[in-house]
Amino acid sequence: MEERSWTVLAHLLRPQGRRGEVLAELLTDFPERFEDSLAVSLAKPGFSGTAGEARAATVTGFWLPVGKNQGRVVLSLAGIDSINLAETLNGLDVLIPRSDRMELEEGAEYIDDLVGCTVYDGDVEIGVVESVDFPTTPDGGRRLDDAAPLLSVITANEDEVLIPYVQQFLVSLDVDAKRIEMKLPEGLIELNLTEPKSGEQS
Repeated sequence: MEERSWTVLAHLLRPQGRRGEVLAELLTDFPERFEDSLAVSLAKPGFSGTAGEARAATVTGFWLPVGKNQGRVVLSLAGIDSINLAETLNGLDVLIPRSDRMELEEGAEYIDDLVGCTVYDGDVEIGVVESVDFPTTPDGGRRLDDAAPLLSVITANEDEVLIPYVQQFLVSLDVDAKRIEMKLPEGLIELNLTEPKSGEQS
């Protein structure tokens, strides 16, 4: 069986309640996807294997919490009916095949399509998108609704640059060519440059 491409709908965090529900980071703008006994696969982040190599699951219910967990989702999964069973899912991603994604409006894109793209500032190559991060409240409890996502871009020197993914900086996106062209304000790259990802210093 050939490898499949996956879309991440949520990232499981920890048990929520005593009946096996699981609190998850919501990574889709379409939480309604969890309705109607959605069949999903569970796997560690970065999974790129086949459906048979992942853990099959069925979402039997969901709700969107308020308060400190606003912006997340609580999922009920078939066969997971205790805290102990829910704990075995900590840290797994909730996946569907990329072919099952909902069609987006023109000009919109899926966040996971950005990962692996090479970012250019004009004609200058900056680096490759390793992940897309969402700003949260200081305690990390919930995502900030109005904050732009940040592209974590790894340069050729293995430095990390955080670049806001906003329309005023975006010139073009070619998902098939894995290319993002931007026009960034002068000094933004230097301002948002962090330590090398490897953490190794000579």
